[in-house]
Amino acid sequence: MVWLRTLFWLIAIGLLALIVRLTSGDVGALVTVCLGLAGLLAWHLLHLQRLLVWLQDLRQPPPTAKGSWEDVFVNLYRQRRQRDRELAEARETVQSWLAASQALPDGVVTLTEDFHIDWCNREARRMLGLRLPADRGQHLLNLVRSPEFVRYAQQSEWPEPRVVPGPGRPDRHLLVQVIPYGRHQHLLVARDVTQIERLETMRRDFVANVSHELRTPLTVLVGFLETLRDAPAGALSAEQRTRFMDLMREQTQRMQSIVADLLTLSTLESSRASERPNPAGMGAIIETVRQQASALSGGQHTIRWHLAPALDVLGTASELSSAVSNLVTNAIRYTPAGGTITVEWQPTDEGGAMLSVSDTGIGIEPQHLPRLTERFYRVDRSRSRASGGTGLGLAITKHVVIRHDAELKIASDAGRGSTFSIVFPRERVVQTPMLEAVSPEPA
Repeated sequence: MVWLRTLFWLIAIGLLALIVRLTSGDVGALVTVCLGLAGLLAWHLLHLQRLLVWLQDLRQPPPTAKGSWEDVFVNLYRQRRQRDRELAEARETVQSWLAASQALPDGVVTLTEDFHIDWCNREARRMLGLRLPADRGQHLLNLVRSPEFVRYAQQSEWPEPRVVPGPGRPDRHLLVQVIPYGRHQHLLVARDVTQIERLETMRRDFVANVSHELRTPLTVLVGFLETLRDAPAGALSAEQRTRFMDLMREQTQRMQSIVADLLTLSTLESSRASERPNPAGMGAIIETVRQQASALSGGQHTIRWHLAPALDVLGTASELSSAVSNLVTNAIRYTPAGGTITVEWQPTDEGGAMLSVSDTGIGIEPQHLPRLTERFYRVDRSRSRASGGTGLGLAITKHVVIRHDAELKIASDAGRGSTFSIVFPRERVVQTPMLEAVSPEPA
């Protein structure tokens, strides 16, 4: 130990001085003590100087020393190494936490007691429009000025999160919550719930639309049933009763169609597409749709078919049949008598395949095009009901297209007609025997 070694040297100097005193007297003993202490002091000063030099750059190895100073240097060196390891571990921990914070899907902002910005992660910069280090120290409410957010942030407590519009993006919805932590600090957590809010809106609209679509035929059925039940005997003629029954059957079939389409849509949304699809047989599908189109048109339209005889795609025949049937049926329903409908099934220049259905019907205004594939969306509700549609055909077609890695394209000119096209990628295209090309045919 350091003090034992120092005590040893002092005792040695004392014993040497005692021996000198016995031989040379008190003066010699005093000189011996002074010289011994001076040498010991010089030795300590030398090592102290080495320590001071070493402390200026602790990255260097410690200087060599003997005696008590060796223990000093060794212990300091060990402590320095231990401190370096602890600092490295702390730095690594901090970097790891920062990296984890940057990887969070939620925005995180650390704030002082009075809501000045200390730090934020990448998602917070994207959602809230913050910039670091430029915005460090800025008051958060000077940068995020949404009235809903300001009212929430100025509360004394924040027991529940709140949905607010995104700064500069009213169409974006953020779920924000302020959480107190540490010593009068605050943590702001923001999550982008735009898609969730959109889905919730779609769910509410869907429930409302289903209720409305089913309520209408049910109201008709109840009305006729009450009339038949309450009418006095002989008040209704056989012809009237037959007409009432026909109308009731028509409304029942309408409800059956809506339920069937809802079940089809639910199956498409909940089931997985086939991982190993087989050729769907587009030739047979189009031939079946062609017969249905002829029956539905009743000879009131000119329907032209331009088909590649050996073109087919990998997929599910029932789903593709539903999609093709929906497009052709819509074209017939919304094209006045005497109009022309053209169905083409041809390869594309990129090696894919395209089914297009064009008509000379009433067309669609541009503002309606983005919403055509929504459930129950109708440009003209009265005309849609008169034509017998359920409002789910294009929604079903869109899901079928997605499940087959294809793309649905819609082009329309109000008053002149529309073109609906399904474009399949080349990976889905195969060559198999198919219908022979069909010449223009009135239907």
